Amino acid sequence: METIAYIPSPSRGVIHLGPIPLRGYAFCIIIGVFVAVWLGNKRWIARGGRAGTVADIAVWAVPFGLVGGRLYHVITDYELYFSAGRDWVDAFKVWQGGLGIWGAIALGAVGAWIGCRRRGIPLPAYADAIAPGIALAQACGRWGNWFNQELYGRETHLPWALHITSSEGGRVPGYYHPTFLYESLWCIGVAFLVMWADRRFTLGHGRAFALYVAAYCVGRGWIEYMRVDDAHHILGLRLNDWTAMIVFLLAVLYMVLSAKKRPGRETVVEPGAPEGEADGDTEAAGSGEGVEAKDAEVSGDGAEAGDAADETGAEARDEAKDEAGSATKKS
Repeated sequence: METIAYIPSPSRGVIHLGPIPLRGYAFCIIIGVFVAVWLGNKRWIARGGRAGTVADIAVWAVPFGLVGGRLYHVITDYELYFSAGRDWVDAFKVWQGGLGIWGAIALGAVGAWIGCRRRGIPLPAYADAIAPGIALAQACGRWGNWFNQELYGRETHLPWALHITSSEGGRVPGYYHPTFLYESLWCIGVAFLVMWADRRFTLGHGRAFALYVAAYCVGRGWIEYMRVDDAHHILGLRLNDWTAMIVFLLAVLYMVLSAKKRPGRETVVEPGAPEGEADGDTEAAGSGEGVEAKDAEVSGDGAEAGDAADETGAEARDEAKDEAGSATKKS
């Protein structure tokens, strides 16, 4: 039974612009990074930070994240690169696919910590601001798997089945669950969930980031269970399923303990108030002082006027008495 409606796969994942190869996988990652930085910057400014800080720290976080993601993939799938008949040089060919999100987040956090420390910024505050953007970056990055015809699920004849046409690397052409699409849509939902919860509950001190991690792990668990690519299994479950469960529990535990120890949100996320607020405060203070000074001047003028009136009245009374005395003597 052939599926009538389906999602077609690209005939190729790279376009050559002269001698320069333009790879769909790389484009998806680059677009994801730009989306994460753009949204993170807006959220950082809304929290009281300065424009451009998110991008400056991303210069540290992104390279670390790419290295971490590749390391996790190579370590957990080492047989693809170091077993008999394999070329270990392929471990460096990131454009062919293979970035583990767990390693990317872990080592990316190290890079972000370095960037935050250099600017005197608390890492949890930065993580909260960037969390929805990371989820959207993952949503974009998953389309790189579509270009490479990889990481699909079990065979299916649903109308949205993914049509795999390549037979390279042990693939069997056919119709499969588009797990790349499932995860992309799930990540978009996670991004909106974090933004809503952040506004609704005023999350701070890393709890927005922890919510992103926990929500992502829930989706990754059931999506991972559908995949059919080779993976290490422990007690019947794929390694990434175990990783998702452990990381989920750690994220929830952090949210609970953090809420008890440090409730509320950071009041200052970056040293130095934004210029607009600082100027406004100065002007307001100056205006207040001016009002007080004017009030003092008015009070002083009023007092002087009162004293002058009293003196004038006293002189008038004295003159009247003198005139009355003169008239009495004449009479």
